[in-house]
Amino acid sequence: MKRTLTLLPVFLLLMTLIVTGCGGGTTGTTGETTTPTTAVVEPTDTEATQEPTEESADSEPTEESTDTDPTESATSEADPEPTTTGAEDDLIFGMVLVGPFNDAGWSQAHYEGALYAEENVPGTQFIYVDKVNPADRPNITVEQVVDDLVSQGADFIITNSDDFKDGTREAALAHPDIPFLHISGDDVLTGAAPPNLGNLMGRMIYGKMMAGCAAALQTETGKISYLGPLINDETRRLVNAAYLGAQYCWDNLREEKPADTLEFEVTWIGFWFNIPGITLDPTQVANDFINNGSDVLISGIDTTEALIEANKATQAGNLVYALPYDFQGACEQAPDICLGVPYFNWGPGYVEQLQAIQAGTWEPQWEWVAPNWDDINNPDTSAIGFVTGDGLSEANKTLLDTFITGLADESINLFVGPLNFQDGTVYLAEGEQASDEQIWYTPQLLEGIVGQSAAE
Repeated sequence: MKRTLTLLPVFLLLMTLIVTGCGGGTTGTTGETTTPTTAVVEPTDTEATQEPTEESADSEPTEESTDTDPTESATSEADPEPTTTGAEDDLIFGMVLVGPFNDAGWSQAHYEGALYAEENVPGTQFIYVDKVNPADRPNITVEQVVDDLVSQGADFIITNSDDFKDGTREAALAHPDIPFLHISGDDVLTGAAPPNLGNLMGRMIYGKMMAGCAAALQTETGKISYLGPLINDETRRLVNAAYLGAQYCWDNLREEKPADTLEFEVTWIGFWFNIPGITLDPTQVANDFINNGSDVLISGIDTTEALIEANKATQAGNLVYALPYDFQGACEQAPDICLGVPYFNWGPGYVEQLQAIQAGTWEPQWEWVAPNWDDINNPDTSAIGFVTGDGLSEANKTLLDTFITGLADESINLFVGPLNFQDGTVYLAEGEQASDEQIWYTPQLLEGIVGQSAAE
């Protein structure tokens, strides 16, 4: 269903459309865009971006759009009553997205999962605010955004970033009658969650193992590089998973090796995507990897710079492959050099949450959801998937399928000792199998990985 909100006087609306047409914000879209069919709620005291038109949604970002100052856009001075085409008793669920809804990565995966849920759960409406991050909305808090979503009728709130943990908790305390779902968080696990706050995350460790395996099977230099976001427990465990998958397939499935040992390095840019002047530039980092001899780049950030730069290098005569992240359609930007993409499928999880709320059975849980091993790419049942890209050879696709089968039937379990951390301390003793908490809370990278384990 489409929910249309009237946020601004006409003259401000016109001003905002002009700004939006130039791209707006600092986290411009790198991938194929999707025009929203649902409502965009703008927090007060920030720029009021209207629902993108076909022209603005499909425009490529320019230098001008990248440098746009969000504070120069029109500001909403009031919260008029929303106009809605849906039933008044519909369950309205609001989403807070850290990046653009059409980033071809993390935030787009959530956006499309929400659209799937809206379509598959009758009597629901979806509204959202995207680009809630220090670059695009420097003076806006999660609590403020949630207040605005609630003022527009939201009965259920989803926040989609680890960086939103504290803000989501505070917002849930301020709205005790509204259920909240924090993606990637652990407040329920630690006991810090109020009674109306749950956590949901997919077991992307498996997707990253698959990515690492594909990289090790395809590399012709024996050098794999990982483009990392910021450093925390989540990102360390995903780098470790990619490394374990790569090392296993290098040692056990690849017969002819281009080097005696496999090299695996990570560089962290400092956030989930590029913030000019704040983070390292992922484009530059990707090119540094390529110039240093890596011929497979694994992305751990929300956007697709690794894939784009690998494609540029290949077009210039230096064959480089890449594996983007988060969004099922990410390979479409450079299919010939894409080895595959591990992706989140949030739709089924969101459907379960909405149905439970409608039935009055919703309870806060900490859920870390595995793939549906019977069909990891089933859009209706699997939280984690992996689609192979055109760049992966047919022979290596067969080997990767063998690896995935082993993960599914548990004949391959990579989080089993002996494993050491980078500093040489024991992570898992001989034969010890890691618990969920040992994997979830990962204090260091594993021995064998080159790169920082902690921010300096």
